[in-house]
Amino acid sequence: MQPSLYVSLSGQIAMQKRLETIAHNVANVSTAGFRAEEVKFSAMLSRVPPDPAAFATRDGTFLSRRAGEFVQTQNPLDVALRGDVWLGIEANGQQAYTRDGRLRMTAEGNLETLNGHAVLDAGGAPIALDPAGGAPQIAADGAIVQNGVQIGALGLFRIPDEARLSRFENAAVVPSLPAEPALDFSTAGVIQGFIERSNVNAVLEMTHLIGVQRSFEALTNAISRTEDTFLEGIRTLGATS
Repeated sequence: MQPSLYVSLSGQIAMQKRLETIAHNVANVSTAGFRAEEVKFSAMLSRVPPDPAAFATRDGTFLSRRAGEFVQTQNPLDVALRGDVWLGIEANGQQAYTRDGRLRMTAEGNLETLNGHAVLDAGGAPIALDPAGGAPQIAADGAIVQNGVQIGALGLFRIPDEARLSRFENAAVVPSLPAEPALDFSTAGVIQGFIERSNVNAVLEMTHLIGVQRSFEALTNAISRTEDTFLEGIRTLGATS
């Protein structure tokens, strides 16, 4: 059978996966702290004689770490993270990390995310505020002050660049390598009263969507031309037999 048929089919499968990631990204364009999902593709060379061919294959997906836009809310329990750091949270018995800084304080004073996950300090312990202490002040290094007294600090963590990120819920991640508490706040820190939007660029994603649709159509046309060639060959052989 013509290798071009398999090459076109592998391309369509790759484009289908890319379309799925684009749809997921666009659906979460307004999700605070959401990290866009990208797909890595590569070429796989078939050396089976007599016609070597290169096939499109998916290496896997990865989460983009680029920062999203900061938006001021003036809510003292909203924080945006400057630099490549993450908030530590306790989620289902494991430690996860998020850039969604929309926090809340329970009636007991526990600091948690809007999804109900405990926010952790640098040592991995849940943070408890004074429920009667009023709105906290959060410094650039994450220190939390109420009534002039520091009662805790947000844990800011750095995830190794080589770590693979697995999505936990929409805005949180679980890395394949351990994260370390941030010690240098010259290029990283907390901005109180702001949140970080999704890092999805809606215009760029729509451009990608148009490109994927055109590529899929081109591959479909290539498959149709291959089928036409087969049919023409069958008709020719039938006429001469």
